[in-house]
Amino acid sequence: MPLNDYLPTDFLDYYEAHNFRHAAEVLATGCPDEFAELIGALNQFRLTTTDILAKGGNESQIPKRMASLFRPMGWFETRIHGDLVVTIETHTDDGTVKTETRLDDFMDGHKVDFIKNRVAFDLEWNSKDQTFDRDLYAFRAFHEAGVISAAVLLTRSASLNDVFKSLGIMAKYGASTTWMGKLLYRMKAGRNGGCPVLVLGITPKLIEDWPQ
Repeated sequence: MPLNDYLPTDFLDYYEAHNFRHAAEVLATGCPDEFAELIGALNQFRLTTTDILAKGGNESQIPKRMASLFRPMGWFETRIHGDLVVTIETHTDDGTVKTETRLDDFMDGHKVDFIKNRVAFDLEWNSKDQTFDRDLYAFRAFHEAGVISAAVLLTRSASLNDVFKSLGIMAKYGASTTWMGKLLYRMKAGRNGGCPVLVLGITPKLIEDWPQ
């Protein structure tokens, strides 16, 4: 089904969207309250050219503004740790012998910036592009552990490049940082494993003081 069956039309005017492993369907039907909260918060999100020009990368005003929208609704940074206990059954002539093997720290401190109930959300504004591998691995670990049903990952749309060029700061937002072009090939290669992920891109329409 098309994404506008699950996402409001006005939302899709502001955000680029890509649906992997039916994430939108999972979120809309399995986690409707959290999905509605997430869409509502992102509909409120806006940035300015001052935000874009400011120093600080992923610690800039933009992630802080996103946190101010999500944390009051109960979306918080969450980590998981886990050990793996494997039971081995050996069937001998004298009966079944059971032994256990324990792998400590099988899941060691995977972190997601915003989780509420069974939905994960993360923003990557301007980090090194390898950060996407960390995010996708974390989503995958949370999903395989049965902690989340789906995830949403927000980054910069390639359409922002024209803005950066006009502002003379394209070097700051280079090809090896977190933007849609570096994320989509990772998604198409299946680095999210079995975790459904809705990928969203920030477009120029979200910049309040940019000519539309």
